[in-house]
Amino acid sequence: MIIKARIKRNMYFDSITLMKIAQSLTGMAGIEDAAAIMATAPNLQLLAEAGLTPPDGNAGAADILLVVRASDAERAEAALQSAEEQLAQRPSATDGQTDAAAPQPRSLEQAVQLHPDSRVAVISVPGPYAALEADRALRAGLHVFLFSDNVPLADEIALKQLARQRGLLLMGPDCGTAMLNGVGFGFVNVVPRGPIGIVSASGTGMQEVMSLAAQQGYGISQAIGCGGRDLSQAVGAITTLQGLALLQEDKQTQVIVLISKPPASSVAARVLDAAASGSKPVVVIFVGADHAALRHRYAERAFITRTLAEAAEQAVRLCGGAWQAQPAGEEQSDSHPTGNYLSALFSGGTLCDEAMHLWADSLGPIYSNIPLKPEWRLIEEQRMNGHRAIDLGDDAYTRGRPHPMIDPSPRLKRLQEEASDPHVGVILLDIVLGYCSHPDPAGISAPVIRAAREQATQAGRSLAVVVSLCGTEDDPQRLSVQAQTLSAVGAEVYTSNADAALRCIALLRTDP
Repeated sequence: MIIKARIKRNMYFDSITLMKIAQSLTGMAGIEDAAAIMATAPNLQLLAEAGLTPPDGNAGAADILLVVRASDAERAEAALQSAEEQLAQRPSATDGQTDAAAPQPRSLEQAVQLHPDSRVAVISVPGPYAALEADRALRAGLHVFLFSDNVPLADEIALKQLARQRGLLLMGPDCGTAMLNGVGFGFVNVVPRGPIGIVSASGTGMQEVMSLAAQQGYGISQAIGCGGRDLSQAVGAITTLQGLALLQEDKQTQVIVLISKPPASSVAARVLDAAASGSKPVVVIFVGADHAALRHRYAERAFITRTLAEAAEQAVRLCGGAWQAQPAGEEQSDSHPTGNYLSALFSGGTLCDEAMHLWADSLGPIYSNIPLKPEWRLIEEQRMNGHRAIDLGDDAYTRGRPHPMIDPSPRLKRLQEEASDPHVGVILLDIVLGYCSHPDPAGISAPVIRAAREQATQAGRSLAVVVSLCGTEDDPQRLSVQAQTLSAVGAEVYTSNADAALRCIALLRTDP
C-alpha cells in the first residue's frame, strides 16, 4: 500500500462536506483508507494516529489536505482527482462566487450582509475554532446550531450565557439534530409539521421520537437540540430551560417532549419544576434514570416514560391520537443462536445507552466504551468475553473520521469481526435514516449481514442479526425499502430501539 496526498491552499470547507468526500473515496476500488481535512494541528495528529501521515507535511491550518492509502499509485491518483472534482463542484469560500451572479461570502459578517433576513448560523468548523465563530454569530443576532464537537466546557458555558442574555439559542456543541419552523439541521428525518415540540440533549433520541410520531401521522412543531452536556451540573440546562420556555409560548406546540440522559439531581429538579410551571403537558424521558423514583416525585408535574418509544406514544396520545402498534420484525425461522453473547454496534449513543439499560437487569454486565458502570468499560486491546455494546459514533471513533451514519464501512468491518467470534450469537445494529446519513445504509449493510450469517452457518453455528431502524417513509432512503432490503438477508427489523433490544434478550434465551 502507498500513501499519497494533495494540498489545496487557502481553501475552506465544513467538516460535514469533507467527511462525505472522504467517505466517497473509501468506496473506490483499491482505496484502503482516505481523509479529507482542514490541516489543523489536531487533525494532523489524528491522521498520524490513523497511519495516514502524508509524505509532504507542509500543509497549514488554512489548507485542505486530501490523503489516500491505496494499493498502487494509479488508484491513489484517481482517488485524489475525484476528491478535487468534488471540491470543484461545491461553492468554496475562496471562489468569490457560487455562480455568475451571486457573490459567495468569505466571512460570517459578509454572509449576514448578503442575507440580512437570516436567523440561524450553522457552525461545523473544527472544535478549537468553533467558539470564536459561535460568539461572532451570537453577537450578530443569530441563533446558533453548533455541530462542532471538542469545544471546551468553559467555552460552552460562556456561549450559552451570552445567548441567553441576547434572547438567542446556542444549540450544541456537538448538536447533531434540530428542526425549526419545518427546517431541518444536521442529521434529521423528513417529518410533517404538527403539534409535538421536542427539547433534546440527544440527536438520535430526538430522531427516534420524531420518526415514531411521524409513523403515527403526527408531526413536529419545533425540535430544539441542546448538546449532550447541557443538563450537566456545570452547564445547568441553559438551553433546555430556554427551549421549554419557547415551546410553552409556541402556538403550534400542544405537547412537549424532553429527552436526555439522567441530569444532575439539582438540574433535574430545576428542569422538571420549569416543565410543570407551564400550561402544556411535558413528556420526559431521562434514559437510564430511576423512573420509579421520578414517577413517585413528579407524577403530577410531568409524564415520566422509560423508553424513547414510550415517550413518542405518550406524546401522540396527549395530542388525542390512538397509538397504532407497528408491525414487529419478522422472526426468522432459523433464529436460534448458538453463541451465548450479544454484540451491539451502534451509531447513536443514546440508542446504545437505552439498550444497555434494558439489557443490564436480564443479561448482567454489558461491556462498552460508554459503560453503565466503570468496571464494565470495554478495553479494545483485549478481546473480552461477554456481552458488549459499542457506540461507534463516540468522539473516540470519529475523530478525523466520518460518523458511521455517514460512512457505515468501518462499522461493517467490525460486524465481520464480531460475527467470526464463535461466542457471539446475536448482533444488533442501529440504522438511522434521514438527511446527512448514508444514501442507502441497508444496501451497503445487507451483503455484509448475509455473508456473516452464511459464514456462521458454514462453521456449524447460527447467528441472529437484529436491526433497530429509525426513519420515515418520506426520508430519502425510504423506511419500507430499507426494511425490506434488510429482511431479505435474514435480519429482524424493528422501528423501535427498545423493541429491538428486548428481542435480543428473547433470542439469547431461546434454546437451539
